[in-house]
Amino acid sequence: MEGFPVVVPVEVRFRDLDALGHVNNAVYLSYFEVARVAYFAHLERDWLAKGHFILARAEVDFLRPVHLGDRVEVGVRVVRLGRSSFDMEYLLTAQGEPAARGKTVQVWLEGGRPAPLPPAIRERIEALEGRALLAP
Repeated sequence: MEGFPVVVPVEVRFRDLDALGHVNNAVYLSYFEVARVAYFAHLERDWLAKGHFILARAEVDFLRPVHLGDRVEVGVRVVRLGRSSFDMEYLLTAQGEPAARGKTVQVWLEGGRPAPLPPAIRERIEALEGRALLAP
């Protein structure tokens, strides 16, 4: 998936479906989470134990339904680094076609409060993205 440094396959489970037989809208955020976790694992092996990131905002644009048995992949990338937050974009494909786009905002915490992103994390994100990311 061009432009996305981390791409993960996601299995559609029967429990993901709604009464109309397609993936329920709320489940897309779980699929994005799978990709986000994979991205963080590329930054730091033990990121989960440190618990520094929280999700502050999430949005999804639905492009087409996803069904049981569809081959689903989610690409994720960081598109903005701020002082204490950063934005991630997602592309979810089903059967190779765009099915949803999304965006989340993550906030770095220290002592339970927003804090500046550490330089090491900034450097790792930019290395994974293959480019510098400046705050607007």
